Amino acid sequence: MKARTLKPTKVNVVTLGCSKNTFDSEVMMAQLKANGITVDHESGSGEHNVVVINTCGFIENAKQESIDTILSWAKAKDKGLVEKVYVTGCLSQRYAPELKEGIPQVDAWFGTRDLPRLLKTLKADYKHELVGERLLTTPAHFAYFKISEGCDRKCSFCAIPLMRGKHISTPMEQLVANAKGLAVQGVKELILIAQDLTYYGLDIYKKRNLAELVDRLSDVEGIDWIRLHYAFPSGFPMEVLDVMRERSNVCKYLDMPLQHGSTRMLTRMRRGITQEKTEKLVAAIRDRVPGIAIRTTLIAGFPGETQEDHADGLRWIERMRFDRLGCFTYSHEEDTHAFTMEDDVPFEVKQDRATEMMEVQGGISFELNQRKVGKEFRVLVDKAEGGSYHARTEHDSPEVDNDVLIPTSTGHLRIGDFAQVRITGAREHELAAEPV
Repeated sequence: MKARTLKPTKVNVVTLGCSKNTFDSEVMMAQLKANGITVDHESGSGEHNVVVINTCGFIENAKQESIDTILSWAKAKDKGLVEKVYVTGCLSQRYAPELKEGIPQVDAWFGTRDLPRLLKTLKADYKHELVGERLLTTPAHFAYFKISEGCDRKCSFCAIPLMRGKHISTPMEQLVANAKGLAVQGVKELILIAQDLTYYGLDIYKKRNLAELVDRLSDVEGIDWIRLHYAFPSGFPMEVLDVMRERSNVCKYLDMPLQHGSTRMLTRMRRGITQEKTEKLVAAIRDRVPGIAIRTTLIAGFPGETQEDHADGLRWIERMRFDRLGCFTYSHEEDTHAFTMEDDVPFEVKQDRATEMMEVQGGISFELNQRKVGKEFRVLVDKAEGGSYHARTEHDSPEVDNDVLIPTSTGHLRIGDFAQVRITGAREHELAAEPV
C-alpha cells in the first residue's frame, strides 16, 4: 500500500482595509515564512491551497467588501480551487459568531490579536525571536510602521475599540530596533501609524512620548523620511512639532482626522474639542512648523446633523484651507454610543454633503497646488507607469495624496531613489514636473 503524500501548505494572504491591516498581514507572512511555509500576498497564480483573509470592519462599505471577499473564496473552495479558507482581522473579531452560520465553508475565524492561534492552526509556531520581522507588501523603499495597538478613545461613532481592544504601546527600544532592521532592508520612509499616535507611551511610560520616539527614530541611519499618520487633536503633544521642525528627515506632514467642523457635532461625536479649539490648534501647529502640510478626514451625515451644521462645516473648511482632505459618509455601527441615536440623515443627503465638502476642498487643493508651479522639490520615486514616473514630495503620503508625474522621456530615475524636480504644472490632486 502506497503511503499518502500530503500537499505542502502554500498560503495566499488577502488584505482588506487600512494600513494597520497591511502591517498585520506582513507580520503574519514573516512568521509563516520562518516556519518554512510558502506564502504570497494577494497572488492570482492559483497555486495556493490555503487562503487567509485579513478583513476590515470599520464602516458598512468596508464590512460589505470583506463579506464579498469571503464569499468569493468560499465559492473557490466549493470548486476545489483552495482547500482551506481562514478569516482574521476586524470583521472576524466583531462578527464571527454571526458569520459562521452563513458561511460554513470558512474553516476557522480569528480575531485581531489571535496570530499565535492562527499560526498553530496552520501547523506553525509563533516565533518570539521574530518580533518586528515582516515581509513587506509595499514597494521596498517605504513601510508602514505601527507603534501601538488598540484605542482608549470614546468617540461615539467608532467601533475600533470593540475590534482592536485597549491601547497598548510598543516599547521604544523595540521600535528603534525594528526601524534599523527595515533600514538595512532598504526602507527609506517610515509611515508611523496607530489608532492614535498621540496616545503613544501613556500606558508604559506614563506620559505622551511620541516626541522622544520620533527623535530616536530620526537617528536611525538610512531612514530619510518619517511621516506621522492618525493624530488625535485633543491633548496633542506639541513637543513633537519641535522634533519635526528640527530634524530634516521628519516630514513636515501631519495626518489629523478632525471628523467635523461644527462644535455641536463634535460634542455629539464625543471628540473632546470645539471648533474654536481646533482652529487654535491648527494655527499653533502651522506657526510652530512653517510649511507643514495637514491632512484631515471628515464625516458627513452624523446623527442629528442639520443643514446649518453642514453649512458651518463648509465655512470652516474654507477658513482652514487644509492641504489634504478626505470625507466619508456616517455609518451606523452597532454597540457604539452613536447607535443609540437616530440615524436621521438620509443616505442621499449624506452623499450630497460629502460631495459638497470635497468640491470645496477641491478648489482649495487646486489653488494650493498652483502655487507650487515653478518651485523645486525633493521627491521620492514610487513607480514608473504609463510613460511617467510617479513620485511624492514630503507633503504627500502614498495612495491618498498628490502624485508628482515626471515623464520617463526626461531621463532615467530609479524607483526608490530621491530626485530634485521643478513643478511645471498642477491640477487638483496631481503635479507635473521635470528633473532639475
